[in-house]
Amino acid sequence: MSTALAKEAGLRDRIRTNYSGNSSSDLEEKALSVKVIETYSVAPLGLPSNEKRFWWQRGKTYDPTAIATQPSVFDDPDTAKEYQPPTSWENFHRFDPTARWTWGEENKLIRKIDVKIMIWACVMFMALELDRSNIQQAVTDNFLNDLHMTTDDYNLGNTVFKLAFLCAELPSQLVSKWLGPDRWIPAQLVIWSIVASCQFWLSGRTSFLVCRALLGIIQGGFIPDIILYLSYFYKHHELSLRLGFFWTAMSLSDVLAAFLAFGLLHMRGVQSHSGWRWLFLIEGLGTFIIGLVSFVLMPPSPTQTASKLRGKKGWFTEREETIIINRVIREDPSKSGMHNRQPITPKLLWKSMSDYDLWPLYIIGLLFQIPTTPPTLYQTLILKGLGFGTFKTNLLVIPSTVLHMITMMALTYIAEIWGELTLTAAIGQIWSLPFLIYIYLVDITKINKWTGFGIITHPIQVAWNSRNSNAVRSRTVSAAMYNMFVQASGIIGANIYRADDAPRYKRGDGVLLGLCLTNMALYVLTKIYYVWRNKSRDAKWTAMAEDERLHYLATTTDEGNKRLDFRSRNLPDR
Repeated sequence: MSTALAKEAGLRDRIRTNYSGNSSSDLEEKALSVKVIETYSVAPLGLPSNEKRFWWQRGKTYDPTAIATQPSVFDDPDTAKEYQPPTSWENFHRFDPTARWTWGEENKLIRKIDVKIMIWACVMFMALELDRSNIQQAVTDNFLNDLHMTTDDYNLGNTVFKLAFLCAELPSQLVSKWLGPDRWIPAQLVIWSIVASCQFWLSGRTSFLVCRALLGIIQGGFIPDIILYLSYFYKHHELSLRLGFFWTAMSLSDVLAAFLAFGLLHMRGVQSHSGWRWLFLIEGLGTFIIGLVSFVLMPPSPTQTASKLRGKKGWFTEREETIIINRVIREDPSKSGMHNRQPITPKLLWKSMSDYDLWPLYIIGLLFQIPTTPPTLYQTLILKGLGFGTFKTNLLVIPSTVLHMITMMALTYIAEIWGELTLTAAIGQIWSLPFLIYIYLVDITKINKWTGFGIITHPIQVAWNSRNSNAVRSRTVSAAMYNMFVQASGIIGANIYRADDAPRYKRGDGVLLGLCLTNMALYVLTKIYYVWRNKSRDAKWTAMAEDERLHYLATTTDEGNKRLDFRSRNLPDR
């Protein structure tokens, strides 16, 4: 978050760059050769305290006609030129530091973006979740017996998938940044849907492992790809809330998967095939259709929505495009650092990977999910072991999924209202602790099956990685790096419950309990680290005179979160 303060201004000189043409070279040439200096009166800005982030805050004091444009570095002519977007940026023609808009316009536009962009992003994520996790429904239908496999083979399949998913993260991000997420994400959907459907013809352990590996390779990178794409349209706090809905869509997909499994597994015997085969085939074909439609419903950027299939006039008016671009770029000027078809070079890749300020988040990504991964992964098998049948087991996973959706959205809103990301995220570990203590001390295989069901469905976080990157290239890579650590977490978690520890899994539960306590300490240490980093930067920044700050902005080679005017987003956004 760049924190250079905008100065109050009355009349200021503005340098406007006029340009025409399509190529970046034309733009740069004209930007250098044609500059018109005009004097203008700066319109008033909105007050940060007037920003109503949530609908319930918009009571009697909410004025939809009030100016919503927030102060930024572009309001000061001395700092504005240092943050000027490059002419190669695809949205440069809508960049206007003098643009002003009202809260009514902004909130109406956000709802429009939600409808046009966010809803379909959630649909695509639901397709991902459906095709990568329907294995959990398949194992309730004699999947392992039909393929002559054991629990350890099932573990190995999950490990192979996670490892392939992990290895594909960065390559997928590089391809996405080169081709553009609007092209690569739909292509991913179409390709993996074909592999998912082909699981209909699985014949044994080898074909199972090959399909899990292919699915992981093709699906890898999808999540950071889509998060980067959404950041083109939303401000930081808005994206955090939308990611809450994003992961809620994943849980909704799990609910849908349970209902679909209940119906599709009843097809066992149709044309002499098992129900799980029809499950893979039909759900894969559904994803194939979603992938084809995604080529149409994913525009390259807010200013590139016009097309034959989306309409010649596009989804947004010129006024709306101006608002979208300037509201986002005023909050985070670094978002104009790279255009949406610009590949990441090996040098930039290395700089991003060696960013030590993000490694605390990567370590959290590695560890935070492990305490709940085995119980979640084995939920359907454990429920069957408790005595529930195939179809009832698939329906019984729904309550925990619904509770997960509710608690996740509640925590997301609490984090944004409170403005505290680190400690709010730690609530997930505190929430899981009693559950882990219970299953470690009590053998749930010997208690009433409905009591066991209540314990095993105890609800199960999303990190703030993108906020702490502060540059498009690091944000692109850090999202992939973080997700790689999360996938590595899945590999570890998938191998904690072993066959020689069944059915009690006491050794595994002890490991989970220890990791949960470790994670609680890790969140506190992360909080301390980022507070210290902010104070260190702030001390250097405030010690500078105004002229020294301007000289720093004009000459510094520091980038992203290494800039002295950057502040890590672990504290309240005040």
